[in-house]
Parts: sequence; structure tokens; C-alpha cells
Amino acid sequence: MTGDVVNLRQFRKRRERTEKDKQAEQNRISFGRTKAEKSLTKALNDKAETRLDQGRIERPAEGDVDKD
Repeated sequence: MTGDVVNLRQFRKRRERTEKDKQAEQNRISFGRTKAEKSLTKALNDKAETRLDQGRIERPAEGDVDKD
């Protein structure tokens, strides 16, 4: 009965590394958006907000009416 000698420290580090890799993959799926995707979304939102503000008609409040 001869067995292979296993370095427990290396085995433990390898196991922890694979667990971290699995967690990182889950995080990339859950939270991952590239910086370019984030900036594109922000730019599109800003553009839509600007267009909405451009079409807004400002009406004076009842107390703000100018009397000449």
C-alpha cells in the first residue's frame, strides 16, 4: 500500500483558489457591467433627460404674474 504524498498546504491553497474563482464568476454574472456599458447607459439617460427638459413649457405661478 503505497500512496502519493500530498502537501496539505498546497492542497488547501488550491481548494481556496478554486472557491474564490467560483465566487468571482458568480459576482461577474450578478454585478458585472463594464465601465463602457455603465458610461453608455449614463450618457443615454442624460440625453433623454435633456430632451425632456427642452420640451418643458414653464408657466408662471399664480403669484408671479407681472403687472405692467
